[in-house]
Amino acid sequence: MRGPDDASTAGLGAGADDAGALRESTLADYVDHVVGSLDGRNLSGLSVVLDCANGAATDLAPAVFERLGASVTVMHAAPDGRNINAGCGSTHMDDVRAAVVASGADLGLALDGDADRVLAVDATGAIVDGDQIIAMLALDRFSRGALPGDTVVVTVMSNLGLRLAMADAGIAVVETPVGDRHCLAALELHGLVLGGEQSGHVILRDLATTGDGTLSGVHLADVMARTGTSLADLARNAMTRLPQVLLNVEVHAERSVVMDAIADEVAVQQAILGNTGRILVRPSGTEPLVRVMVEAPDADVASSVAAHLAEVIVTVASGGN
Repeated sequence: MRGPDDASTAGLGAGADDAGALRESTLADYVDHVVGSLDGRNLSGLSVVLDCANGAATDLAPAVFERLGASVTVMHAAPDGRNINAGCGSTHMDDVRAAVVASGADLGLALDGDADRVLAVDATGAIVDGDQIIAMLALDRFSRGALPGDTVVVTVMSNLGLRLAMADAGIAVVETPVGDRHCLAALELHGLVLGGEQSGHVILRDLATTGDGTLSGVHLADVMARTGTSLADLARNAMTRLPQVLLNVEVHAERSVVMDAIADEVAVQQAILGNTGRILVRPSGTEPLVRVMVEAPDADVASSVAAHLAEVIVTVASGGN
């Protein structure tokens, strides 16, 4: 005879079973979707190291790449509720770099904990960032007539080298504030499909409604497989990253006043750099900082200009001339 709590316990058990079945069905649907996004192509012959960051991609990313025929080595895929992103994933790439070189893999992919970002590693252990991934995907899609509007979306922090490479290829660039949500909004507004951030948020809007590191990694690997070209060569041919220097200057004065006061000097320095360099000075939205970013073909020049502007900001903020 059942006790008074048996009915509710049985109901909970059934609900748990249903939830488990729904989860498995949803995960299977996701894997099918990503695999199907290659329209029957596969990654046979590619060896891939996957760093799952002990996070959301732990089960899914290996399943996708294995289904696609890649030879897969998986690392940091044992989440315990505390170790997500801990010394691993796209924010800590030493392990995946070492594993790629040691195993002779063609490609390494490092996801972050919630799996919306991915950075890559080529066979030499060099890191390939989000700008480079966007550039490679853009050039590939452009060559196949699969880049609507012949345009990509990037943020103000994307490297000038990406902008120059896109201009040389005849691809337009829409620029947004920092944040993948701004990229998505611009993609939707202009009816575009490819955009993202240097940090590895890459949005393929015709295939997903947000950044998806596994999906982005699959399409990067697909370019390698279809062209028979190494990641190092693809990245090198896609764009040249300009040296980028970022300084954070602590400012406790009214930052809008400081920004107005340094505008002329920023313009002078930008004129000196010309079209081959870029300056971005912006106040932090969360901290008492003014961020100075300078890009130039020469690292010493970028550092010198950034340091000069930082000094100007400090002087103005302290009430000097």
